[in-house]
Formats: sequence, structure tokens, C-alpha cells
Amino acid sequence: MKLRELTPADAPRCAELEKVLFPGETPWSSGVFHQEMAQPFNFYFGVEGALDPAHESTVLLGYAGIGMMGPAADPEFEIHTIGVDPAAQRRGIARMMMDNICHIADLKDAPVFLEVRVGNEPAIGLYEGYAFAKQGMRKNYYQPSGADAHVMVRPRQSER
Repeated sequence: MKLRELTPADAPRCAELEKVLFPGETPWSSGVFHQEMAQPFNFYFGVEGALDPAHESTVLLGYAGIGMMGPAADPEFEIHTIGVDPAAQRRGIARMMMDNICHIADLKDAPVFLEVRVGNEPAIGLYEGYAFAKQGMRKNYYQPSGADAHVMVRPRQSER
């Protein structure tokens, strides 16, 4: 598996995965991924590898996007999206991406924020393993289902 920066050419695959990962919601389109990747303070990366370990052909298995907000001297980060192809889950891909997100934030001694669906215990457990804690709730965050989201925060490295 290989971690790499995403390019606009990856937007269709990201959008394809969004449809699978977030059924019944409003998944991001290829155009939204293009727009997000073009923003100067956003960084999108993914993990490429074989969907079937018995074959050599590679595909984008997972993707993540973060944004840096606030003043450059005292930034904070927000995870915009993170997802792994269901056929490739439980292979350490989400951890590889989270390791890198946390490393980027730690270099700036910055907190990281995210929203996660209430009841998504595998994701909540992953985030808690990276020192994220629930800080609040966004009612009706996911649309059109109206599902709520926990707001989670990982404090600055200097505060842990």
C-alpha cells in the first residue's frame, strides 16, 4: 500500500466510494472533491493498493481530506472527510491516514476537529485511539437522513 497526495484525477473514484460509504445521505460528487482539492489550505491524500491482495492491479482504497483554519501562527485542523473502500476495511488503511493527519497537526501543535455519525462505533473507537474526545453534538447534521453527529476534538500535542 502506498500513501500519496490526491489529484483531481482521483475525484471520480472518491465520489464513487462516497456513494458506497454514505448511502441514504448526500455523498460528495466528483465536482465537490475537485473544489475541495483546489482550496489553498486543504490537503487531500489517499492510500493506493490492491483491492484483492492476490492481484497486482492497484486502485485508490481510501481517501482523507483535512483543512487548516485560523491564523498561520496558531492554526487548527478539521478532518473534512475520510473513507475506506468496504472491501479494503480492517487492513490498517484508516490508521495510516489518521497517523498522517495527526502528524501534520502535531507539527503545528494544533488541535483537530471532526464530526462523526452518532452510532458509528468503529469510527468513534478509531478516533478515541488518537486522543479525540466528544465535545458536542450537531443535531440533524447528516442529510437527508437527519442523523446526528458527535463533534470530536483532539487537543494540541502540548495539551495532552
